[in-house]
Amino acid sequence: MIYMDFAATSPMSPRALQAYCDIAQRYYGNSASLHDLGGQAHYFVEQAREIVAKTLGVDKNGIIFTGSGTEGNLLSILSLALASKKGQHIISSQAEHTSVHAALNTLEKMGFTVTKLPLQLDGCIHVEQVREAIREDTALITIQHVNSEIGSIQPVKEIARIAHCENIFFHVDCVQSYCKLSIDSFSAYVDALTLSAHKIGGPKGCGAVYINPKIRVPALTPGVTHERGLRGGTIDTPAIVAFATAIENYHYERQHYEALRQYFKGKLPPACRLTESKEQLPTICGLMMDNVEGQYVLLKLNEKGICISTGSACDIHSESGTKAILSMGYTMEEARRFFRISFGPTTTFQEIDQVLAALTNILVKY
Repeated sequence: MIYMDFAATSPMSPRALQAYCDIAQRYYGNSASLHDLGGQAHYFVEQAREIVAKTLGVDKNGIIFTGSGTEGNLLSILSLALASKKGQHIISSQAEHTSVHAALNTLEKMGFTVTKLPLQLDGCIHVEQVREAIREDTALITIQHVNSEIGSIQPVKEIARIAHCENIFFHVDCVQSYCKLSIDSFSAYVDALTLSAHKIGGPKGCGAVYINPKIRVPALTPGVTHERGLRGGTIDTPAIVAFATAIENYHYERQHYEALRQYFKGKLPPACRLTESKEQLPTICGLMMDNVEGQYVLLKLNEKGICISTGSACDIHSESGTKAILSMGYTMEEARRFFRISFGPTTTFQEIDQVLAALTNILVKY
């Protein structure tokens, strides 16, 4: 099996898996309990909180562990929007993750208005677009750091400074960029960040958000007591420790991935078009094949034991699964040809050769 879908999820790293098992077997107490086992679990959770905060360059009291990146986006966006006193206008993009759009849809039902900016042909939102969209009643800006379909890197550092100067809350979805790109370069200007464990070799069902502890955000479910009263449920201590372990052991060799991408790009059949952005995460390759639907490409590669996707796994049953491509101005017909190949720590040049051969074979037989 050749796995080329790391943007969807990654296997747990051996050390993260071992940490999960050790904590689950030895320190199984509820971290909120007052006995010794509970105190030990609480200690490990707080150690993990410090690790996450250190990587972001933020106050550890703002780190809240969640059940996923999706929950993190919902929690961050709804909390910040309801905490703002400026108004009920929000700025986002057309290409955000489904969970972001779900939060925005909820806020629209509550009376908020949302401006969704399109991506430009270079795959990015331009800073000028954000400036022009700001209104007196703009309460929140939420923009992803890296797009999960095409890997475009958004200018969040510049947008963060604008939001800070305009006294507008700013949230960044860092699920695809965490531990791969620098985040502490803009975290001081950001009010909330979303992270996920399983993109970097941690367990599924675990994530974290940073919400500036200086902001008094309302509880979305009044009465719950965990994580500063912002979410309910017993904390998953083994998953949180495994997440922290994955962080400490994850290394993103960007130069190596750039070499893999250039090798892949240089040998692509002429009928395959690689989407390139002004600023690009090299491990995410968004492609379109002339006259061939992406779903067909996925199925034919799967027959060869090659795992790819047609976009975000959270959008796989939705026609909006190619939001980035449509936002850039491509037609729905072109968007249906989209498929995504994403590299990870185990990807080799030999595997890329096999993928290229399989793509060429599809073109010959189609």
